[in-house]
Amino acid sequence: MARETQVTDEQIQKWADEAEAGYDVEALKRRGRGRPGRGAEPTQVIAVRLTAEEIAALDAYAAREHLSRSEAIRRALAGYAA
Repeated sequence: MARETQVTDEQIQKWADEAEAGYDVEALKRRGRGRPGRGAEPTQVIAVRLTAEEIAALDAYAAREHLSRSEAIRRALAGYAA
């Protein structure tokens, strides 16, 4: 269940004061580290529907091999394509 947070008048005033003072546009444009790249080529997200049993098997394999779900899927695809 989501936890609600009350915004106080003081917080609203702080945000208004900050906005009126102006923002450093260059600082806002700088990106954080984010997800690391996977090589020189851009990657693409592909949605795949799996049954509960398939997800359980995937998660069990990933846990045994100390991998994320994504890395386990990539390894399976690399093995299939080899």
